[in-house]
Order: sequence, then C-alpha cells, then structure tokens
Amino acid sequence: MTERFPAIPPDQMTEAQREVAAAIAGGPRGSVRGPFLALLHHPALAMRIQALGEHLRFGTGMPQSLVELLILVTARRWNCQYEFFAHARIARNEGLPEPIITAIAEGRRPDPMNADQAMVHDFAVATHRDGKPTDALYAAAEARFGKAGVLDLLALAGYYTMLAMVLNTADPALPDGATPPLKPL
Repeated sequence: MTERFPAIPPDQMTEAQREVAAAIAGGPRGSVRGPFLALLHHPALAMRIQALGEHLRFGTGMPQSLVELLILVTARRWNCQYEFFAHARIARNEGLPEPIITAIAEGRRPDPMNADQAMVHDFAVATHRDGKPTDALYAAAEARFGKAGVLDLLALAGYYTMLAMVLNTADPALPDGATPPLKPL
C-alpha cells in the first residue's frame, strides 16, 4: 500500500479498526486485503462498505461467474489494476472462460458468450457508459433475475466503482510483483 493509506499493524489499530478487521476476516473474505487495507483508516465507513460488499459478492443468489463478470467490466471501466487482477483469478475459479476475461481486459465485447453472460456484460457496459441500462437490457435482467436482481446488478456496478476509486487512489502493489493486467485503451 502506498503512503496515502499505509497498512495499519494490528497492534496499532483502534478498537473500531480491530472490530472491522475481525468482521472482514471472520466473514467469507477470510482476511483483510485490497481496498479494506485503505478503508480501515475510516472504520465506520469500512464497516458499512464491507457489509454491503458481503451481500453483493456472496449473497445475491446470482451465479458467481456472472457477479465476477460484472466486476471485471467495472474494473476495466475504471482501469483498476488491482481489482481486475484479484477478480480475474476469482472469475477463473468460478468457471468464467479465459477468452471472456481476456476480451474484457482488452476492452472488447467477448464473443462467444452465453445469454446470461452477454446480458450481464452488456448491462454493465451500458450502465457505466450511460448511467443506466437500456430498456431492453433492463427487461432482460428483470426477466432473468427479478427486480431485486436488477437492483443487485446496479449496486454491484456502483459498489465496485467505489472500490476501484479507493484502490486507484491507494495504488497498492499487485501481489507477488505481478504485471498489471490492463493495458491503456
């Protein structure tokens, strides 16, 4: 982590910071990393963000590969190296095909995609580009996931936009000296 938001050693954390770190590490994330290293500098905000993120990432009921696809589109939109790097690994583990991950990294619409992948991809791109999905994409998302699912997709795009901004500002090094996955478009 850069000097803007240095990692806080556990023995130097406030009680509120320790509480947030314990909530994050004790949940499905398993440890404090990525944007949460920076967010610990504002524990009240971090607690709320991590709770929302836990629902969006793990509790929507959507296939995890589709959640990860939307996260990758968001990371590409904001040129967030860390977010893309971390979630490309997760996407692979969730079965998202490598050609889809590569196309998103290159700023291209992946081809081929199945119907759900194409809908989520296009929904995310339109939402980031225009601030909302088209009527046709809204209808497709509602038909597939219901109104709550549409709201989850919108919230995922917004949530991971926020995390991309935190990460881009904090500018953490990629793990193990990895090469940044995103080239300028």
